Amino acid sequence: MWTINATYKSNRTILPKILDHFGYYPTCYTIITNRAMSQKLSPNPTYDVIILGASGFTGKHVIREALKFLNVSSSPLKNLAIAGRNASRLSRALQWASGPNPPPEIPIIAADTNDPSSLRHLASRTKIILNCVGPFRLYGEPVVEACVDSGCDYLDICGEPEFMERMEVKYHDKAVENGSLVVSACGFDSVPAELGWMFSSRQWTPPAICSTIEAYISLESDKRIVGNLGTYESAVLSVANADKLQELRRSRPKKPRPVILGTSSKGPMINHLKEVGLWAVKLPSADATVVRRTLSCLAENLHGLPGVNESTEQIERREEFWSTIKPAHFGMKIASKYLLGVVRFITVGKFIALFGKTGIGRWLLLNFPSVFSLGFFRKKGPTEDEVASATFKMWFVGHGFTDGSLASQGNRKPDMQIITRVMGPEIGYLTTPSILVQCALILLKERDSLPKGGVFPPGIVFGPTDLQDRLQKNGISFDVISKKTV
Repeated sequence: MWTINATYKSNRTILPKILDHFGYYPTCYTIITNRAMSQKLSPNPTYDVIILGASGFTGKHVIREALKFLNVSSSPLKNLAIAGRNASRLSRALQWASGPNPPPEIPIIAADTNDPSSLRHLASRTKIILNCVGPFRLYGEPVVEACVDSGCDYLDICGEPEFMERMEVKYHDKAVENGSLVVSACGFDSVPAELGWMFSSRQWTPPAICSTIEAYISLESDKRIVGNLGTYESAVLSVANADKLQELRRSRPKKPRPVILGTSSKGPMINHLKEVGLWAVKLPSADATVVRRTLSCLAENLHGLPGVNESTEQIERREEFWSTIKPAHFGMKIASKYLLGVVRFITVGKFIALFGKTGIGRWLLLNFPSVFSLGFFRKKGPTEDEVASATFKMWFVGHGFTDGSLASQGNRKPDMQIITRVMGPEIGYLTTPSILVQCALILLKERDSLPKGGVFPPGIVFGPTDLQDRLQKNGISFDVISKKTV
């Protein structure tokens, strides 16, 4: 194990985060990269992948997952580096991730999101950066900018709609020009939702057509369920920046909307899904936003996004895949076996919505997460036993018509229902690293069949690939539960 020293600030200042909690900082406070000093990606990058933020709660699990595929004969991952602010913490994370085996000789690179030169150094030496440094609204943009400037690819585990959409507005054209593929939400946010609605859509064979898909997420465990603190922080900051997101959307040219047959109804605040025995309430998560972005891309590109150097076979495979996907109204709900569980979800949501609007409220939420989340989140995160015992189930309930021609007949109600399910291990430290690493492996192996560059949601990029098959081989299942006429 050895360390590469890059120019960096040894201690990230806490001032931006404190000021942001109290609402005194503008949306973009990080130092802007001097484009004249940009470092371009080497024709032969030193590394296939660099994991940035590798010593964090999620980052060390990403290291552990990546090591499973490092220098394996069937894997395209032949060299790997990890990066962050603190070399000793990175070293301990690598040791933990390698256990019980001794840590491999993986370079440790010092880098800081507050030091653009250190990020340019990273981006110029690797094919892909896996960014695990959140909240992304606070620390993500300098990494995206460095990758776009250099032309290297970027994947992250972000679940923050405002950040994702802002990056698309600011960097998409430059990313296309420089050949940098920037894809956020490559974790539990929002790949299970993206692949899940596509899997559900493919079950509707002509002349049947789906008009609405509701996804119900259920978290289960033999022990206490403890969430990722970064997810909680992102939720708090999303409330604080809800107005900025709406302002951003109003400032953008309107994108094409997919044509969806049939109508969607709001329905009750709380509903009981009798087929699977769950109570549920609407979840204002990134998943629905990400799915809508993919549908918008698909409305502009009916056959998906062309690859930079696709073969005829790859073109045919892509076009055939997207011909089986039809747009539908999509929504997300969080579910529990018990009505009281839903009441807890609503209470936590009310706390975040109420306190997240003011500076002192955000300070309380972020400093006492266990109190205001009713124990769902805590600063020290879950124990290894709690992670190992946790699972998720995401149910996709599709409603539509046995014949598509019925959808245009006035207020005709759907007469067909299909229920599918995506199921896997704990969401933050097992499922998310697995998805992120598999996305990176696909980029390494199939780069020529993927878009040259741009800022995209994961579904439009990875939908036609073998990502679903890869996830099924790594503990995440996709199943059809029932098909029936209503």
